[in-house]
Amino acid sequence: MKIRKAVITAAAPDQSTIPLQRLVDRDGQDKTALQSIVEETLSAGIEEICLVIAPGSEDSFRKAAGPHIGCLQFVVQSQPQGYAHAVAQGRDFADGEPILHLVGDHLYLSQTHQTCARQLIDVASDLGSSVSAVQATRESRLPYFGVVAGTHVPRHSDLYEVSRVVEKPTPTQAEQELVTAGLRSGHYLGFFGMHVLTADAMDAVDAVVAEQSAESSAKKATLSDALATLPTRSRYLAYRVQGNRYNIGVKYGMLVAQLAFGLSGTDRDQILTEMVELLAQHPGRIADMAGTSDASDGEVAGSPDGSGN
Repeated sequence: MKIRKAVITAAAPDQSTIPLQRLVDRDGQDKTALQSIVEETLSAGIEEICLVIAPGSEDSFRKAAGPHIGCLQFVVQSQPQGYAHAVAQGRDFADGEPILHLVGDHLYLSQTHQTCARQLIDVASDLGSSVSAVQATRESRLPYFGVVAGTHVPRHSDLYEVSRVVEKPTPTQAEQELVTAGLRSGHYLGFFGMHVLTADAMDAVDAVVAEQSAESSAKKATLSDALATLPTRSRYLAYRVQGNRYNIGVKYGMLVAQLAFGLSGTDRDQILTEMVELLAQHPGRIADMAGTSDASDGEVAGSPDGSGN
């Protein structure tokens, strides 16, 4: 399966300025978050990108795209009708082809020589089905993520056949319905903010959006709502990407992402030196920080994923 198109959603009212923020990447280059997201996408062999935005924001996004503006198309979500509705705005752009979908408020760092998007694209291309990137997620983080349950695909240690999808489950519901064999106790497969969606998946998105419209519901349909119906339509897989996601749309989110990029890049020694000097100015807080820090599995405490992806 050839995947050459991508849809990035950045239309939510609280997302309109997030991709415009700047950071220094692991190579020491200053760029906008949007440039980093687009480069992640292009690294996977994507040729065309659709950016779903809010009304009146196109000029700002054009400037933030920098040298990548030539591969971008813009689609406006005229009203903030939810995440699934934003994804559905990419339907005409997709034109029946499978797409890579990323959210506009996440940055990604791979733990291998391949980017996170490249890892996901390779799996989806080989298997010819919809695949969601996932990450082992602690029980305390469940209120912030869509979660899947599934069974291991034979001979693929990081690949799962999805049977259930629940948006932001309670710990009780997760324990009863979303346990996946092979994960540590109290851990579940949480969405990574990155998906390959086939035409069947886009049909599922359209269906939940149409249902929301028909019912005139105040509840906005999420992508999880659509993906929850996908196992009844076609094969749907989840893949544990070798990397980490960073939500830059939350308090200190960009700070945490910047530290992660810096500590994995060419300026690591400089950053470590400056961090030691900064901590030395507050010696009384170091012990407290060591006692309360909990950032296992590539997650950052205090950084909820408000996008519901």
